[in-house]
Amino acid sequence: MKNIPNDILQENIKKHLIQPWPYASSIGDEYREIVSNGHGIYIEDAEGNKLIDGPAGMWCSNIGHRNEEIAQVMFKQAMELSYNSPWYTSNEPSAKLSKVISDHAPGDLSNVFFTTGGSTAVESALRFVHYYYNVLGTPEKKLILCREDGYHGSTFLSASLNGKSRTSDWMNYQNDNIIKLSSPNSFRKLQGKSIEEFEDGLIDELNEVINKQDSKNIAAFIGEPIQASGGVIVPPKNYLKRVREICKKNNILFIADEVVTGFGRMGHIFASEKVFGIVPDIITFAKGVTSGYFPLGGIVISNSLIKNLRSSNHSDAMFGHGLTYSSHPIGCAVALKNIELMENGILDNVLEIAPIFQSKLRTLLDLPIVGDVRGEGLMACIECVADYDDSNPLTLDLKVGEIIDKHCQKLGLLLRPAINMCILSPPLIINKSDVDNIVSILRKGITLAMEELKSKGIWNY
Repeated sequence: MKNIPNDILQENIKKHLIQPWPYASSIGDEYREIVSNGHGIYIEDAEGNKLIDGPAGMWCSNIGHRNEEIAQVMFKQAMELSYNSPWYTSNEPSAKLSKVISDHAPGDLSNVFFTTGGSTAVESALRFVHYYYNVLGTPEKKLILCREDGYHGSTFLSASLNGKSRTSDWMNYQNDNIIKLSSPNSFRKLQGKSIEEFEDGLIDELNEVINKQDSKNIAAFIGEPIQASGGVIVPPKNYLKRVREICKKNNILFIADEVVTGFGRMGHIFASEKVFGIVPDIITFAKGVTSGYFPLGGIVISNSLIKNLRSSNHSDAMFGHGLTYSSHPIGCAVALKNIELMENGILDNVLEIAPIFQSKLRTLLDLPIVGDVRGEGLMACIECVADYDDSNPLTLDLKVGEIIDKHCQKLGLLLRPAINMCILSPPLIINKSDVDNIVSILRKGITLAMEELKSKGIWNY
């Protein structure tokens, strides 16, 4: 295909392409900057400007752009077998990948169902949970516990779990079976309490909900080990372990949504046990499993759940769920190579670089506008504030994240702005020099944003 001039591409986008998450005023008439190229940790825009890919696409370009080994695997698999129907055939890459993922999963989680991405992975997990309890003769167990500030997807059921208020004003959801617990974000919420007391409060709330609803009606708890899109919220130290213990005690399944934390972002293929000390009943995954080179996701289910289904009195109970692209041979082949590359040095690089990354980002706390810098592994959030005492962190400017991102892009760094936050999840192949460059650009970009806010009379420091 011949290169099309940028102005024509812009016109095509505005006339024909509906972007994700548009506003009514611009839906179907919105232009977003074109990315034309990528290599390693960098992407290029249509004008040839080189930018560090700070969000790694969407938490997913883990091994970086333009990896020739991945490209060769995609080509080879497409030439051997581009697709097969999972309804009545299987393929070799999915058979191999299911074993590899099972070997990395904690505890007895060794049963893999492949989907097309994170949303369909969460959707599949929820449908499996309801199916599981129906077959076991406890169909009243329907309630799903999730949390404010969580993000689990864009399909109807997965989106119903989301705890980000700005996405729920104009959309419909399945609210009858969803209970949202408080966010484990301690920033601005301690109010004189210790972090241990804050954690105790979250656990007390969980116990109160279980007592009120009765555990016989609660099917599962689902949570991201670190709430990614909600602002890289790292929970108090023992919070997830305590939630896991309560779920086990009350016969409530624990689903760890590792769509972001899995496949290297924390330095491991799965983070649940090795980083957070928990063994869930189900893990969802996507994004980093193929480093964004091909859409793929899935769930890993414990042997005990599968064993209970097989020994039930309903041998004819069908799990009536599947996707056209379940176990896609190209996606599974890409994932196999991607995991191989991670195990050949990339995971070790994350474990070495992550503490440096987090430490140097925290030097930004000396800037007056920066209220909090938090994160773990290679994911972080810089949250901006108007002042440190105001209970509303948005009084500064709802678009301050975009203002900082604008200045950082001009300096060579792409961020993921989220209201008053700047989110980072760079490719896992970054080195110490890249970290220094990222932090240097951030400091300049935030300083320029402060000057702009001051010049506009929005904020004075």
